[in-house]
Amino acid sequence: MKYFFLSEGWEVDRVWGSQGLWNATAWRRFPQIDRTNLCIVDRVETLWLYRVEDAVLMVEVKPIDAETSAPDAIGQVVLKRLMSAELALQRLTSSSAICQLNRNQN
Repeated sequence: MKYFFLSEGWEVDRVWGSQGLWNATAWRRFPQIDRTNLCIVDRVETLWLYRVEDAVLMVEVKPIDAETSAPDAIGQVVLKRLMSAELALQRLTSSSAICQLNRNQN
């Protein structure tokens, strides 16, 4: 498994695998991307930990409500370097992070 942190208010858009842009029809399934119940609160920003399957190489993310965001806001970001479990744990346990458990996740 691989991991990444995503700011609250953002969502996963396109996904790339080893053969290029993920094609759910060809693969006969969508990529496995799950938001865990762990987050880091860094000042005023909440960053949720996501888990993705090893076949995923890159993930494009975008704001959930792009129409109402500021005109100079970032429109989308491509995450090219996903973390290992060790790096994710290191970030969760760093002294500058606060780890929270969300028990009300859907």
